[in-house]
Amino acid sequence: MRVFVTGASGFVGSVVVRELLGAGHEVVGMVRSDGAAASLKEAGAEVHRGDLDDLDSLRAGAAASEGVVHTAYVHDFRDFAEAARTDLRAVETLGEALVDSGRPLLICSGTAFSPGAMATEDNPGDPERPHMFRLASEAAVMRFAERGVRASVVRLPPSVHGEGDGGFVPRLVDIARAKGVSAYPGDGTNRWAAAHRLDVARLFRLALESAPAGTRLHGIAEEGVPVREIAEAIGRGLGVPVTSVPHAETNDHFGWLGNFFALDLPASSAVTRERLGWRPVEGELLTDLAAGHYFGSAGGGTGVS
Repeated sequence: MRVFVTGASGFVGSVVVRELLGAGHEVVGMVRSDGAAASLKEAGAEVHRGDLDDLDSLRAGAAASEGVVHTAYVHDFRDFAEAARTDLRAVETLGEALVDSGRPLLICSGTAFSPGAMATEDNPGDPERPHMFRLASEAAVMRFAERGVRASVVRLPPSVHGEGDGGFVPRLVDIARAKGVSAYPGDGTNRWAAAHRLDVARLFRLALESAPAGTRLHGIAEEGVPVREIAEAIGRGLGVPVTSVPHAETNDHFGWLGNFFALDLPASSAVTRERLGWRPVEGELLTDLAAGHYFGSAGGGTGVS
């Protein structure tokens, strides 16, 4: 299959590209920079120049493909709503290019839509709840599933981990390094689901190849890692004390990440495993933290990330 991949040089997109190439698919990856283009060519993929604001480029890439995997996203934590609007425009553009084709469109979303309860594939979430902006893109995909597109969604956990991670956990490491203490909110029993990016990449390939239209899938290897254990692993890696921060002070300590780090965000992938036969085989989050690359040196220490 000739597959158009957005975000092809990103943390998740780059391993999706390698997974697809390894399975014998042709890949055309959308990138913005010369460096990303060079890396993509070296991996064996074709280069398509563009970004999420270039709707003509998105439309052309999708129209010339036999399937689309959309992993690009504007990770601007200053304006979640605008990032979601950009994503929705991109998803609608990609979907319109595939209407009545029967070709697959696979987009990326998240599982943080039901704090305090186990997130499952069969729960569509409530797009009217605060910070549930990405659910609008999910709803668009479900509409395309009724218009002749084999459209589906892969939801990812708060931590998709592995070497090169640029997400929430590295931000927690940076905060702990800057403050000289690795903290967790309250008693630290709230949980974050997690998965290794290589396991996630395999799920994207399986979904591209066989997921039915209108399917929601969960790339979840660990249903919930207590955030206290995450903080303790960061403390060991940096060689700094570990402490609790009262919930009322989480925003002062963690900044914009405070409210999110305090949420209980477990998620299940039971339905996904049954539907596609997907089984995570890579290491767990705490194992990854113990490997040292989140801190710049194997086996922990105070290195520079």
